[in-house]
Amino acid sequence: MSTMRLEKQENVYLLTLTNSERANTLTDAVLDEYHAALDEVEAGKDNAALVIASADPKFFSNGIDLEYIQSKGMQYLFDTFGARLDQLLLRVALLNLPTVACVTGHAYGGGALLASACDFRTMRADRGFFCFPEVDIKLAFTPAMLASVNLLRNEQLRWEMALTGRPVGGEEAAKKGIVDAAFGADDLLPKTLALAAQLAGKDRRTYTQIKRMMRQHLQPLIDDSKR
Repeated sequence: MSTMRLEKQENVYLLTLTNSERANTLTDAVLDEYHAALDEVEAGKDNAALVIASADPKFFSNGIDLEYIQSKGMQYLFDTFGARLDQLLLRVALLNLPTVACVTGHAYGGGALLASACDFRTMRADRGFFCFPEVDIKLAFTPAMLASVNLLRNEQLRWEMALTGRPVGGEEAAKKGIVDAAFGADDLLPKTLALAAQLAGKDRRTYTQIKRMMRQHLQPLIDDSKR
């Protein structure tokens, strides 16, 4: 894979985003690589957990690659690409093991949505913003995207972020429950991997059943995405 790297450290899968030149933005090829990585993770039967992180200290993911979309024509975003992104978000939200987004830098738009779809989130305390800029770039959320936003636990702040586009830093995000913890640069990945290792000790089948029951409202969106 050219934009990400999947490795396994004992019982934790680490998916590292490596496309720093494009700020880990999302294209069709990148979505294909996400699905290929998730195929491997999902096929496992042993207790495990997944961490999604970035090799770039500045960007976790800057969302949809707008240059790529413009090259295809903006109608392509509405007719095709948006639905493909929806499918990825829903797959991550219901993946058959614990998932943790390690927000190592800016998470904007689709990057923030991907982090929101994970079960837990950690973030660097002193650098990077978590942001939904869609309102400012005139791109309305699809139902699956909004469902991902609504997985964040602070209803008041997620409402404000979605409707104003205000970026939130790591310390505030942790304090207000948008992420579960914020750490310094040196501690972020080790602490996140430790959290994932703890989650990986849970029975995978039971964990998945509970998660999917708690997120069963997503099932109609999955059914719609397959039509």
